[in-house]
Amino acid sequence: MPTFGLNLNPRLTDWTGQRVWLVGASSGIGAALAQALLVKGANVAVSARRAETLATVIDGYPRGVAMPMDASHPQDWIATHTTLRAMWQDVDVVIFCAAEYRPLRPWDVTADEAHRTIETNLGSVYYGMSTVLPSMLSRGTGGLVLLASVAGYMGLPNATVYGPTKAALINLAELLYAELHPRGLGVYLVNPGFVKTRLTARNDFPMPSLQSAEEAASAILSGLARGRFEIAFPTMFTRAMRLASMLPYGLRLTLLKRLMKAT
Repeated sequence: MPTFGLNLNPRLTDWTGQRVWLVGASSGIGAALAQALLVKGANVAVSARRAETLATVIDGYPRGVAMPMDASHPQDWIATHTTLRAMWQDVDVVIFCAAEYRPLRPWDVTADEAHRTIETNLGSVYYGMSTVLPSMLSRGTGGLVLLASVAGYMGLPNATVYGPTKAALINLAELLYAELHPRGLGVYLVNPGFVKTRLTARNDFPMPSLQSAEEAASAILSGLARGRFEIAFPTMFTRAMRLASMLPYGLRLTLLKRLMKAT
């Protein structure tokens, strides 16, 4: 019988000994989530470009290992995955947290800026999938956690490149679930609201319901423990955004034009 409730995935409750690869872990949500998982007994490999920052994230955690790489380079995924499999035999859960964001209006976008953001936010997920899925599918077990955003629900001010990449991740997570769940894999979609990080520090507008990275990590682990497909937080803000995205275009675009003028 099909399951129509919210808890569509395996419940990830006991992290002891789990082999977790967290990409985009040098700061913000990724760093906070890595440390929370290490406290829970997981073996955690943290990856990002900044090697010195990664070392700080796992300092004092013997189960942590720093694996510097550039998530926008396919060959880095392959090389790092090969090293991890030699060390751990395999990887149980991959968490895609790598992100790039700059507040941009359409007339501010450059080709280089668009390319960098799309490669980091979206391309990296495809490169990671193509690397880790073969072994997961052969085992019939594993999990992918995609960090998207409520900015992917609808067009928002200043998110000219960032928002569409997150909308693409939401779409991707849905089709991945439909394809991979019957094969034994879990697919988890994370849609945070505003979280205090080095990226959101670039915003010069009010951010309602702003949460800390540690609060975000706690919400993600809670959603994984429940087996949620979509883990969206904070609840009231993300529900309001979801409802706004369901408005007829006449109302939604009027609302968006007002938001654009206000920011």
